[in-house]
Amino acid sequence: MSTSAASHLPPAFPERAAWGTADKLRAWQAAALDGYLRSESRDYLAVATPGAGKTTFALRVAAELMGRGVVDAVTVVAPTEHLKTQWADAAGRVGIHLDPRFSNSVAATASDYDGVALTYAQVASRPDLHRHRTERSRTLVILDEIHHGGDTKSWGDAIRSAFEPAVRRLALTGTPFRSDTSPIPFVRYEMDAEGILRSASDYTYGYAAALADGVVRPVLFLAYGGSMRWRTKAGDEVAARLGEPMTKDQTAQAWRTALDPKGEWVPAVLAAADTRLSEVRRHVPDAGGLVIASNQTQARAYASILKRITGEPPTVVLSDDAGASERIEQYAQGTARWMVAVRMVSEGVDVPRLCVGVYATSTSTPLFFAQAVGRFVRARRRGETASVFLPSVPVILAHAGAMEAERDHALDRPQDADDVASMWAQEESLLDEAARSERVSDALEQRFEALESDAHFDHVLFDARQFGLHAAVGSEEEQDYLGLPGLLEPDQVEALLTERQSKQSKGRPAATPPADAPVAAHRALRAQRKELNSLVAAYARKTGSTHATIHLDLRRASGGPEVPSASSEQVQHRIDTIRRWFVGRR
Repeated sequence: MSTSAASHLPPAFPERAAWGTADKLRAWQAAALDGYLRSESRDYLAVATPGAGKTTFALRVAAELMGRGVVDAVTVVAPTEHLKTQWADAAGRVGIHLDPRFSNSVAATASDYDGVALTYAQVASRPDLHRHRTERSRTLVILDEIHHGGDTKSWGDAIRSAFEPAVRRLALTGTPFRSDTSPIPFVRYEMDAEGILRSASDYTYGYAAALADGVVRPVLFLAYGGSMRWRTKAGDEVAARLGEPMTKDQTAQAWRTALDPKGEWVPAVLAAADTRLSEVRRHVPDAGGLVIASNQTQARAYASILKRITGEPPTVVLSDDAGASERIEQYAQGTARWMVAVRMVSEGVDVPRLCVGVYATSTSTPLFFAQAVGRFVRARRRGETASVFLPSVPVILAHAGAMEAERDHALDRPQDADDVASMWAQEESLLDEAARSERVSDALEQRFEALESDAHFDHVLFDARQFGLHAAVGSEEEQDYLGLPGLLEPDQVEALLTERQSKQSKGRPAATPPADAPVAAHRALRAQRKELNSLVAAYARKTGSTHATIHLDLRRASGGPEVPSASSEQVQHRIDTIRRWFVGRR
């Protein structure tokens, strides 16, 4: 094995290098490789944002170690069956041959191979077998998305047992944080100033740095709210607006009502996303879109809606079954518009042409969200942007606003009753379990019955800033944001968003009906609520506060119930109050 085996591997393998990167390795990859070889550490953790090129780095490390005679074999451990094949294909192109079909039951592979590609579940089911394999040869173990090693205690124990004899272990992750406090095998933890043990990486290349280097795309988050109505288990009907202040349970139920394919929210958002995809494809002809669903039933329903919208059946990937990998590969290599998936495309799967996403799942963990958004940020050429459509749910908007934050996995973190993570912890555990089995749990389904929903454009979130005011679906104001060019520099994105917001603000007529034209009470109240929401959105942009916080402050200042239950007089009082805030009378 020559050290040049991976020297021709382009930085964005299997795509060509992004604009401005080095001919062979990106600057971060070269720096990380140099650091790795100088350290000679048995364990090394490299944290790099999704799309940065972790596979390239790892394969170059493998080639160097094999060329120098440090190791004789390579074992790659990945989260899914599809990723095993993806790793084997990538390694094969640089002269390292891995067997992705290694079976625990056969427990042998041909002498043609330099190693194997496994899943974490496969290792956990026979740790003794894989320990024996590791002991037989001087082995480099590449642990892709190492945070999966903490999924369960039994998994962590199995991975430690299987790969403790390895000569070298290279851990990779794009999201080095977990929603729980399970320790991750072979990761070093260090005490911070607050006395909390946090994961310590040997090399870190975050999203902000990658964006500045042109390695990843800037992301536009387009948030959509709307009116939701559902029936509780007790038979009570509840109405609320998605994104407005409400309890944790009400937020979760309003969110699931929005995601119900029988309502109007999902078709409206999918239509908007397809319009955005059409605009992007004017500049990026092969651009694709991905809808991430909560479960198989909803995924099939979303696919039917997309077929009605586009006239083209989307690629549907429901599980890690036979044929799923082939469907992803065919989509990745083709020009079809849409793919709909439940979970397996959320992490690690390389489809560089994905430019538009719809986050149509009720999973709220920061880990899952970061992995999902990571599918859209891989840059192939300068100026490509990513657009992700979101429900106006505070916890999701908070994740979107924290895209550039670098996190570490913390053990023994303090519990704060007011903290968003702890507030949603019980909900997240149920949803994560539902996502793993690709079906919504009976307990969640029995809690409510979705009755109806509609959608409105809320705002665009870019670089942790909000742009735009509430607008009706299909309106000229919404189209201004959906029609942003598909090739833009980050500063151009910000300039255009600012210009469109200014146009929207100046172009709003005073919608005052004639005095002699009676207006139904429900229409008048709806108009007032829209006006209030528009003012709240504008004030949020001005102050940097969240919509939820502003609504809560208005309630405290003006009294009365939540907006869905407030009377016309109470809503008008809040409108008058926030108008005074704009001129400093607070």
